[in-house]
Amino acid sequence: MGLGRTAGKPRSAGRVARRAAALLATAAALSGTLLATSASAATVSSNQRFTASDGVSLQATISGEGSLSARPAIVEFSPYGRGTTTSAPIPGFNSLLIQIRGTGDSDGRFDALGPRTQLDVVEALQWACHQPWSDGRLGINGFSASAITIYNSLHRPLPCVKAAVLKSGTHELYRDLLVPGGINNLVPGVGVLAGIGAPALIQGPERLLRNPLSALDTILGLAESGFGEILRPTLDGWWRERGMRGDVNHLPILMIDGFFDVESRGAFQAFQELRGDGAHLIVVGAHDGAPKGTDGGAGDARRWFEHFVTGVDNGIEREPRVKLWLADGDREKLLDGRFVQTDASDWPVPGTRWESLALDAAPAGGGHSANDGSLTVGARRQATRQSFIALPSLFTASDPPNAAIVGAAGLNDLTRQLPLLSDMTLAEPFGLSYTTRPLSEPVLSAGPATLEVRLSSSMPSTGIWVVVSDVGPDGKAHPVASGRLNTDFPEVDEAKSLKDAHGTIVQPYGRYDQRKPAAAGQERVYRVELWPIGNRFKAGHRLRLHILGTSIASLPMLPALNTVDVAASRLLVPVLPGSDLRRALGG
Repeated sequence: MGLGRTAGKPRSAGRVARRAAALLATAAALSGTLLATSASAATVSSNQRFTASDGVSLQATISGEGSLSARPAIVEFSPYGRGTTTSAPIPGFNSLLIQIRGTGDSDGRFDALGPRTQLDVVEALQWACHQPWSDGRLGINGFSASAITIYNSLHRPLPCVKAAVLKSGTHELYRDLLVPGGINNLVPGVGVLAGIGAPALIQGPERLLRNPLSALDTILGLAESGFGEILRPTLDGWWRERGMRGDVNHLPILMIDGFFDVESRGAFQAFQELRGDGAHLIVVGAHDGAPKGTDGGAGDARRWFEHFVTGVDNGIEREPRVKLWLADGDREKLLDGRFVQTDASDWPVPGTRWESLALDAAPAGGGHSANDGSLTVGARRQATRQSFIALPSLFTASDPPNAAIVGAAGLNDLTRQLPLLSDMTLAEPFGLSYTTRPLSEPVLSAGPATLEVRLSSSMPSTGIWVVVSDVGPDGKAHPVASGRLNTDFPEVDEAKSLKDAHGTIVQPYGRYDQRKPAAAGQERVYRVELWPIGNRFKAGHRLRLHILGTSIASLPMLPALNTVDVAASRLLVPVLPGSDLRRALGG
């Protein structure tokens, strides 16, 4: 149950780098031998078509080393067209890419990874299992959309599948990507549709020559999916069909995720549901990129397939169930290889304590907001209310998951030159902030966080946007976690919420099935879920809470004057065993 591998202590980046260097040297020597013996074995591929039970034809590409002889196969279902397999070839395995219906060169109507796609998964796996290039043993690989497809399909029996590796992906499409906190995550939704639509357009001429009428289905499917997201603001049956509903297969699944990933919540939730079936969780980076000095989990993924699909005794099942790469102050430092790596037997990490930090109107000093309040471990002080105008906030600062995915596409180069775009300097003045005193010792934080806030608004509906940042001695606040909540959804399902040893809700499971707007000026208590933090707050650093308007990456909401009852609000912060936030703050 302890952290780390040596006396329960986390390992520093330097120590990990030295071990990684030794392993890489060994791997390089082995790979040289392998390449010398297989240099002439070029990859061969064959485009094939699979016909589903409703007569719709799906495009598939099978690839293998040297020939397409019968081997175990790694299968991936992608909506992004040909050549979009997301795993590296594994010696001794074939690779099968199936283009999801209504995307790429597959016919039919895209249903946003819903029931018909899920049935296609079952039927395509049954077909693949009995092809001459398959020996009847299948593994499944997925990343983002292809991982979501599998999570959504696990309630159905998946023929011949022995194991899966799923990188990023959602446990519930509504909560984990498209409408988290009841606030439409507009930019990722548009990005996904563009990513699906572009390959469909590029491969359109081939489809028109083969099946001219299929183009209409493709267009209608993409349009219905796009409008469906916006026209379904509540979590209804349509959304539930696009979430995980159990796993009748009891597959061993390796989940790879990142603390700053745009879908980070999904893998954490899926692991908790599937850990009884032998799931492992590696939090090293996905859409958000992998830190320098790491392979992003690729080596563990290969070993996972080799062990669970072909029976190789490589010890992967005996590795720590949970491996975490924590940032050392911010996302950019993590990517640059400055991290703290720690292992655990479960998630949340056993022994995690959620420290209660009270909001206080007393000035903390150093903040750039209008109020510059304090966060304290003591009792709440004088009753007071503080207000701010909720305006759209700069997403590169206030929205770490969306900033990370855009950063991986090239924005990181800009923010390294202009760091004020990614720290809270430009966003902070437009909201409220509350800051601790400097820490007397480092504190490791990993787990979901929660803001309990009593708030009223001049509008019936407003968005509560919350950021936790790491404030260095230079006064710069670097965002390390965020959360959001539409005030139309004040209720929490206590039975499904995560509670600590004292019965306190530390990860609220919001109810989004019915809107319940407040009257203008009505005070209500809201529990805002922050997606998991993974950060080391160094000695001399401070922790800051920001309450802002919604990110500009979200569907716009009307400006509002929001008022916080400071004395009735608190932040619950996860603290790993071996760290003591209360002591570090002199409490």
